[in-house]
Amino acid sequence: MMDPTTTAIGTWSGGRFMHFGEPLDDERLTALLRPGDGIDTVITADVYGSGEADLALGHVLEGVERDSYCLVGAVGHDFYTGERDGAKGFPRFTDPGLRSEQDYASYLRMATERSLERCGVERFDLLLLHNPDRTGYSSPAVWEGMEAVREAGLARRLGVAPGPANGFTLDLIDCLERFAEVIDWAMIILNPLEPWPGELVLAAAAAHDVRVIARVVDFGGIFHDDVLPGHEFAPYDHRRFRPDGWVQAGRERLEQMRPYAERHGLSMLQLACAWDLAHPSVGCVAPTLIQESGGDARPVEDKRADLAALDPSIALSPEEIDELRAIGDNSGCMALKGASLEHEGPPVADRWGVDEELSGVAGRWGIDPERDLLALASRPAG
Repeated sequence: MMDPTTTAIGTWSGGRFMHFGEPLDDERLTALLRPGDGIDTVITADVYGSGEADLALGHVLEGVERDSYCLVGAVGHDFYTGERDGAKGFPRFTDPGLRSEQDYASYLRMATERSLERCGVERFDLLLLHNPDRTGYSSPAVWEGMEAVREAGLARRLGVAPGPANGFTLDLIDCLERFAEVIDWAMIILNPLEPWPGELVLAAAAAHDVRVIARVVDFGGIFHDDVLPGHEFAPYDHRRFRPDGWVQAGRERLEQMRPYAERHGLSMLQLACAWDLAHPSVGCVAPTLIQESGGDARPVEDKRADLAALDPSIALSPEEIDELRAIGDNSGCMALKGASLEHEGPPVADRWGVDEELSGVAGRWGIDPERDLLALASRPAG
């Protein structure tokens, strides 16, 4: 039995089930995802490919000693009875149009069992609640259902994975305050070019003894050091949602960070990982491993080896951590998902207002929503 290790790889890597770069063929994907050779944690989510990522991972894990790796699963999107809403994806299982709260536990049990069956194993080492809506963050019935899954022996540890976009800051802290006795891990977006808003939840995670898995450590491939200005992204590539000029701006800041990597003998990806791991709550880094287009593109196998070679004993100084954060400061760069002062009307799947309870959360953790959670263009003057 194993908890998440320092480095992890997710089934969103390799371009097959999430559209980042070129999709790998079966042989290369199997080699990429197979635990071992320095990466012993693999992460999947049942909704990726509507179960196809689980099936692919099940093939990858055939013949691998079960106690030699940590397996992280995620459930929460109902692709069994729900209908996909275009780019918004499948609804959360807590959608009132699908079921009422008395059926949350049975859904979570079913979804976990089905995911395990596809993966060809009997338990997850960690099961995450994947991309919850407001109900998922706050409903006792949801977390009683998650705990029932653990009590049934289908998972050793439990956690929460906000997303898919950036935000959910007050919601995640609220969830930790409510259910910390159940939650062992949380997954957030965090890297030196994207410290905000993920950094705002780290103190609450530490206070509640919740460990953090950092994703998007590569910042859309920038820290792999092979996405250059003028890079052509395929029409289907998920990174096309980023604003114009993000590659150029990211590269300029990357070059300012390069001397820090050279000082410690690190690659740029390893620097990003070391920066994340320098935060006490962060126990695992899971960058996206991407095969970019073009015959001279850096092989994704090289990127896996780069991640696997990370030496977690290399420590950045407090000054270096602060200086890198200042270089990459992205505060207010976008409108955030989850609780937002900008939201009007009833809650939707990924956005809702800041109610009295969430205002109290903000106050307890020194967060000013107008200062800390609004895009710069939306902040009041003065």
